[in-house]
Parts: sequence; C-alpha cells; structure tokens
Amino acid sequence: MTVGTSTDTPQPPAPHVADSHDMIRVHGARENNLKNVHVEIPKRRLTVFTGVSGSGKSSLVFDTIAAESQRLINETYSAFVQGFMPTLARPEVDVLDGLTTAIIVDQQPMGTSPRSTVGTATDAGALVRILFSRLAEPYIGSQKAYAFNVATADASGTLVVNGKTIQKGFSVVGGMCPCCEGLGTVTDIDPARLYDESKSLADGAITVPGWKPGGWVVQSFTESGFLDPCKPVREYTDQEMNDFLYRDPVKVKVRGINTTYEGLLARVRKAFLSKDKETLQPHIRAFVDRAVTFTLCPECQGTRLSELARSSKIEGISIADANAMQISDLAAWIRDLDEPSVTTLLTVLGQTLDSFVSIGLGYLSLERSTGTLSGGEAQRVKMVRHLGSALTDVTYVFDEPTVGLHPHDIQRMNDLLLQLRDKGNTVLVVEHKPETIRYADHVVDLGPMAGTAGGELVFEGTVEGLRASGTLTGRHLDDRASVKPSVRRASGVLEVRGADTHNLRDVDVDIPLGVLTVVTGVAGSGKSSLIHGSVAGRDGVVTVDQSPIKGSRRSNPATYTGLLDPIRKAFAKANGVKPALFSPNSQGACPDCNGAGVVYTDLAIMAGVAITCEACEGKRFQASVLNHRLGGRDISEVFAMPVAEAEEFFASGEARTPAAHAILRRLADVGLGYLSVGQPLTTLSGGERQRLKLATHMAGPGSVYILDEPTSGLHLADVEQLLGLLDRLVDSGKSVIVVEHHQAVMAHADWIIDLGPGAGHDGGRVVFEGTPADLVAARSTLTGEHLADYVGS
Repeated sequence: MTVGTSTDTPQPPAPHVADSHDMIRVHGARENNLKNVHVEIPKRRLTVFTGVSGSGKSSLVFDTIAAESQRLINETYSAFVQGFMPTLARPEVDVLDGLTTAIIVDQQPMGTSPRSTVGTATDAGALVRILFSRLAEPYIGSQKAYAFNVATADASGTLVVNGKTIQKGFSVVGGMCPCCEGLGTVTDIDPARLYDESKSLADGAITVPGWKPGGWVVQSFTESGFLDPCKPVREYTDQEMNDFLYRDPVKVKVRGINTTYEGLLARVRKAFLSKDKETLQPHIRAFVDRAVTFTLCPECQGTRLSELARSSKIEGISIADANAMQISDLAAWIRDLDEPSVTTLLTVLGQTLDSFVSIGLGYLSLERSTGTLSGGEAQRVKMVRHLGSALTDVTYVFDEPTVGLHPHDIQRMNDLLLQLRDKGNTVLVVEHKPETIRYADHVVDLGPMAGTAGGELVFEGTVEGLRASGTLTGRHLDDRASVKPSVRRASGVLEVRGADTHNLRDVDVDIPLGVLTVVTGVAGSGKSSLIHGSVAGRDGVVTVDQSPIKGSRRSNPATYTGLLDPIRKAFAKANGVKPALFSPNSQGACPDCNGAGVVYTDLAIMAGVAITCEACEGKRFQASVLNHRLGGRDISEVFAMPVAEAEEFFASGEARTPAAHAILRRLADVGLGYLSVGQPLTTLSGGERQRLKLATHMAGPGSVYILDEPTSGLHLADVEQLLGLLDRLVDSGKSVIVVEHHQAVMAHADWIIDLGPGAGHDGGRVVFEGTPADLVAARSTLTGEHLADYVGS
C-alpha cells in the first residue's frame, strides 16, 4: 500500500478580528477651518501633524480626535460626575472610529495658584513627604506634618449619640507656616506709594487713584480732628503720622454725619486688596502693582513650612532643604539613602526624579511655583507622570513638545516620544521642527496655507514621501540658513552688572543696542533670568512674551489691538448712525446672545453646552445693524474676514480706512494674516498671543524690544518672514533682543550671547559673546556645535 505525503504548506491562522482595528479613521472632519478632511492614522505609531500656522492641525488633532475621545469617556460616568468635567461638544465630523483613550499633554499653563508647585503638581512632592514621615528625626507626625498646604488645627466638641453625651476632639499637625499661610511670601503696602509728603491733605497729598481733595474719603481725613489739613505730611508729628497711617477704627463726625475713621493703610487694603485684582480697572491695577510689595516670609524664609516641619531631618537634610534642591541633586541624594524599610518608596521616588532629568528638567526644584514655568516646561512637567505609567494602547497627544528646548535637548525629547510609542501607544504630535518630523512613522501635512486657504489634507505618508511631495512643508523640510556675511555695528550698549537672579553667577555683560541680539543656551541655563531679571522693566524696554492675554471669550484681535474703533467710525460715517451700533459689546449686540454669537447653557449637573445663537445665527449683531454696509460688506462679514483679506478691504475704495489698514498691516507683518478679525483670544496659541502683542507694540514709543522665543508655533516657511520682520524693526532704529533656540534665528543675528554651559547650578554663566560666525568657528559651546552643524560648517 502506498502512503501519499502532502506537500501543502500549513497556512497560518487567520488574524483575530480583534486585531483588525489598527487605524484611527477620520472621515468628513469639518471642525473650524477643516474642509471635509479624510485621514486614516496608524495606531501604535508616532504620527506627526505639520503645516503652516492656522492650517488646521490643532483642529484635527485636539478639537476632533482628542475631543471626541474625551467626550465618549466622559459619557461613561454618571451625570453627577459629568457635572465636574470640562464641557466637550461633539466635533463636526461624519465618521470617527478606532479611537482609544486620549491623554492630552499640552502647553496650557498649569495654574497660577501660589500654592501650586512642581512638587504638588506631580507625585514627587507627596512621595518626599511620605519619605520624611517614615525616616525623619525627630518624628513629628504623618506626611501632613510636612505639607505646606495643611495647617495645624485643634478642635473639640460634644456629640449626642443615642441620648448619651460624648466629648470628642481631634488634632491635626500640618506643615504650613502660620505667618505666610504656606505662601512663602507676605504682602505689604509701601506707604510711600500712597502719599506725597511735600503736600498737605488739602493740596492732594493722598495719591490713591480717585481719592481727590474734596471727595468723601479725603474729607474723612481732613475733618476727623486728628490731622491738620493744611500741614504738609513731612511735618507731621509721630502721633499725627500714626493717626494718618495706622489709626484703629474710631467713630467721628464728617459734615455732621457719623462715620468711621481709620488709618490710610487699612482703608487702602479694604478698598483694593480685598478685591480680585483682575476685576480692577487698568489704572487701579497699575496702582496696586506699584503700592503692594511681596517679600519673603520672615519666619520661614520662603520655604512655606513651619518651624516644626523644618526641624525634622534625614541625615541633616530637612524637607525644606530637599524641596529647594535642584532635582538632579535630589535624585542623587535619594539614591544614596540606604534604608531597607522604605526600599520600594525610594525606588519609585528615584524613578520619578530621574524622569525629570531625562526630560530635560533636572534644573528645576520641587518648590518652584508652577506659575513661573514656561509653556514648554509646563508641558514637560505633565509628561513626567506618564513616562513610568503602566498604561498601554492609549493615545498620547502632544502640542509642539520641543518648544523651549535647545537643539541639544530635542534628541532626548524624541527618544521619550519613541519610548512611549514602543510601549504600544499611539503618539500624535503637532510639530514644526524638522528634528522631530524626521522621526515620524507617519506624517500628516495640512494646508496648503492658513485660515480659509487651509484646512485640506495635502500629504499623508512617510517622511521621505513628504520631502518629495512638493508641499510647502516638504520644500522647506531641509532648509538651512547661512551665517550672515556681514553684521550691523552697535550704536551703544545696555550694561548688566552683577546679575544674580536665580542661578546667574554675578554676570556682567554688555548687550549691544541698534542690532539684533540673540540670547541662547540650553533650557535652564539662565537666559530668561538674565533678560527678565536685569533688562526688562528699564525705561524704553518693551517685553513681548507668550503669557495669556487678559480678556474673556468676547475679546478678539479687533478689540485687543484697537482695530474696532476706526472700523466702527467708518461704518457710522458711511451710514449716518452711531458708532456704538457696530460693536458686539455695545448697542448693536444681539439681545439674545449679548453679542457673543453663541448661547452658553449651564445644565447644572450635566455638562454645559454652547449653541450658535438662533436669533443672529452666530453673527453677534441685531438684524437691523446688518442692513448698514461699508464697501458692500456688513459688520459681521468684516468680523469673519481673515486679517489678510481685511487689509486689502480697508486699503482702497469706499472702505478705505487708513487707521484700520495700518493696524491690519502690522498684524500681517507678524504672521497673523490667517486669523479672523473677530476670533476669540481664548483660542490663540502662546506664539500667536506673542505676535499679537508685538503687533500692538510696534507703533509704540519703545526703543528696545524683548521677544521670548518668537518662533514658537511657526512653520518652517514662516520663520523667514519673522526674520524679515526683525530686520525691519532693527532698521527702523529699534534694538531687538531675542531669547531663542532656533538655529535660523541665531544665524541671522548680529550678536549672540550664549549662557551655560549646562542647566541649573551647572549654568548661569556667559560662555560666549560675539558674532554667529565667530561662534561657528569656535565650536566652543553646545550651541556653537549645533549651529555649526546646522549651517554646514
């Protein structure tokens, strides 16, 4: 009998249906300026989204993919819990599936609460407190005894249980300094800012805004009987000065009316300091800023901690000392501790602190206030809690994670992004830096331009495919600037002597005037400490940073820059009506939405929603106002115009308005031509806010401009436009000082000041001063090496 043998190769088992969901599918995305975008994003890969500023990257990644993921997760909670969660409406998209849990790591400030520090914002602070509660001697209590946000308290009371009276008491030992209440600083009023000692009360000695001679407040002083209204303050006796400034409340008669008299300092505290400063009028807020001084707490010396908490130590180190250490040093100290009883705690704490170092934040300290962190630093602090996470198959969303990073540090950031991907996560990154784009597994390029000219998918594929695609990003991906053949000569110098803010080491440096100066160095080397601590605030110096603009969702570029005033007047003149009709915050506002264009509905325990106003259809104005036109357009159409279109509109013809055109030209010059005239300021990025501020200051009297990383949020193609703007500022007679890491800006500088050589206590020194060509030739610093590689030298 013949036995046959089969030659068929065994077929591998068919993939499980659960393994087929390996793409995030987005079909028909129309959020903001997106134009029916279709894209499929591979999971468990690093995908970079790029394109010019305003092309729709954030609309696709944050406002569509991440927003829908968070909205769906929120819906799994009870209605009660949802009431405490942020409001997220369903994005405008036809199909959106394959989503996983989205963790957003953005550049939004971490909160400016004075009680929020790097330690409290991460697990590190709590772990250090637990460590001290276990090992520190003498023993003073639980970890609460080392917490500057917990006050010591004692209480007792009587309980009636089943007819029986029971005396109960409790005691909490907290670490809060009782003098400053855990803030580290105490506020006081500088009396010299409240009065002019050369004048009498009758002549206006009190300089508090609104408190004028003859007014009721000043009359309470002049007619109190304690003071001579005609005597200059400098001639007051000790008793009169005490009555003037510090007198306790006492009943007096003013104009026959019974009232209370008290000293000037108490009156000012009640009138101004008891109110939220942001609600005060600008001139009042300026007065408060001048009159109120912040000094280190005399009891805790700024540590925020009580004497008891500071007395408990581990090997001679108190928790105040540990919190003040540079994190890289604290990590080394933790590694040297040998205590078997807390081995696991030491391991976890060491890993957390090492994460700070690996992410380029080893120069920070745990006591550093989160309100002082830059946008890039805040984003990297948020990353710390995710680096050691055991979670996989989640989607991490990053917004320009390289912001604020020196080229030397960008490689470490790229390694961290790849580390998250290799754990099985989907990593989505909005980024402009080619150093990060080249590490992408998948690239999504949006454009072709910004605003209404953008919102389209122009490329999707590999990095090599992007280079050959011919898109704006592809053409500029390998751009390299060259060092200027000649530089401007300085017209003078701005002297800095003995600068010692933060980590600066008694720095002496001359900043040239009349040229473009770039201050650079690794993150934490002392750049901002030098410029903001020793240069900003001088006469004629204008600081333009990325801090949030004061204003509500009703504020927009038109209101912030003063553009709305000439526009309203032009409409009013053309139609013979009042200018107030053409403001959404005044008489012309839609009564249903009060000019907001949307109606905000608070659903109590359910998430609130914002619905386009049905009365005005989102146009913000009453229907009768829209009958008035200028150049064939109504006011709502002007609000919807991009800046570039509005610039042309107000340049000629019936709508010609020189004042409006000048403001719009400045907005276009700083690269904001894609913004809508009426776009809410709350939607702008940090880089956009800075350029908006710059546009408003360009017509001002300042002679020295300080810009803090103006390339933040700029596409490769926009950097060249920014350099042209900086050149125009210098050529017009201004001095420009730029704190920057971008090599193209360094190469374009007339003078470079490089700080370092490292970060924190390893920095704080000027390691190079000179021209970019000299820096490239010397290659003596980290910056010099990277700049030389960039320009191909």
